[in-house]
Amino acid sequence: MDIDDSPQDAAFRSEVRGFLQLHLAELVHHTHADPRNPEEVELYKKTQRLLYDGGLVGATWPSEYGGRDASSMHQVIINQELAAIGVPPLVGQIGLGMCGPTIISHGTEAQKSAYLAKLLDGTHVWSQLFSEPGAGSDLAGISTRATQTESGWLLNGQKVWTSGAHYSDWGIVLTRTDTTVAKHRGLTMFILDLRSPGVTVRPLRQMTGESAFNEVFFEDVQIPAENLLGAVNGGWGVALTTLLNERMAIGGGGNDLGGSIEQFLALADEKLPGFSTDEQAVMRQDIGRLYTLLLACRWTGYRRLTALSRGETPGPEASAGKVAATPVGREITQLAVTLLGDDAAFNSDANGSGPWQYVQSILPGLALAGGATEILKNVIGERVLGLSQEPRVDKAVPTASAAPLAPPLPASAPSVLLTTGS
Repeated sequence: MDIDDSPQDAAFRSEVRGFLQLHLAELVHHTHADPRNPEEVELYKKTQRLLYDGGLVGATWPSEYGGRDASSMHQVIINQELAAIGVPPLVGQIGLGMCGPTIISHGTEAQKSAYLAKLLDGTHVWSQLFSEPGAGSDLAGISTRATQTESGWLLNGQKVWTSGAHYSDWGIVLTRTDTTVAKHRGLTMFILDLRSPGVTVRPLRQMTGESAFNEVFFEDVQIPAENLLGAVNGGWGVALTTLLNERMAIGGGGNDLGGSIEQFLALADEKLPGFSTDEQAVMRQDIGRLYTLLLACRWTGYRRLTALSRGETPGPEASAGKVAATPVGREITQLAVTLLGDDAAFNSDANGSGPWQYVQSILPGLALAGGATEILKNVIGERVLGLSQEPRVDKAVPTASAAPLAPPLPASAPSVLLTTGS
């Protein structure tokens, strides 16, 4: 393992750092901003546009589509330098990390020309519409239907846990188009205008106080024929491209889930003297154990960075690292909040909670992002340890009948309901 920048990477890091320092005052520096406010979204778009002009957005994309043909390691360096100065994830991160690469791989030239440039510069924000109330980890079990018409397709159904849909302009949506074949074979992907008539977006309130996720309902939504992404009934292969890019986007870069080691130790140094001798003895044992585990997670992330820096495809490090980091993150934030004591109720930022309380409340959701622990353990068991696959009795069974539509919206919709179109 090599944790030092190569000469080329060091030069690139210096270039990135210089640009960011030059434009530091122009960048968004919110820590946990919730871009529901249109003005907030515009600030985020302005930051993405500025970074794009500096060649720091979509750096790994082919130059013909607006990128700079940079390596994955260079994208990691950009992310690290942005995090170091407190710039939050870009408002277009889902489009950049998942939707855009899917269009590059499976889209027509007309689609690439129409969508990629505005996705890169932040003009349009994209969402990924995959999960449903009855199809989360078993993505192939989706029931949202797309029915072919003379002019295109008619979309009916529901999606859930759709990040950023309440401020997104476009999305890629996975649908069921054939119920007579095995569930993986009857899927089709489309590009969807989220401002279309019949699309209803309902934000979901989280423990953090934010509404980053949404339910999205479709009622007779018209999709033009030219918005087909990939082949009819070939949507599973398109979705795998998206999911691969999602794992790469979420995969560890040597960062610590739940807060850095340095922040944790600084908090312990400050707060431990306020506890009794017996309490300190127990806490020091926990601090030492978690410190060791955090180091293990960090170095697992470095293994992935080493592979990227050598131009290699990372192995199972991201899956194994996430399986290990999730429970460690939960433990460290719990101990951090315990160390805060009464201050945990008052130590707050502009969003109403301090950094440790915020991470504690968001970790249950992060545990599912990029694959639930149970799914990742299956990946490790089957692809690393060579164990037999989990039984999947319905894998080759046709869905048999038309999938049910989404349940109707409540007669009295909540105030946060966002209905697009007429």
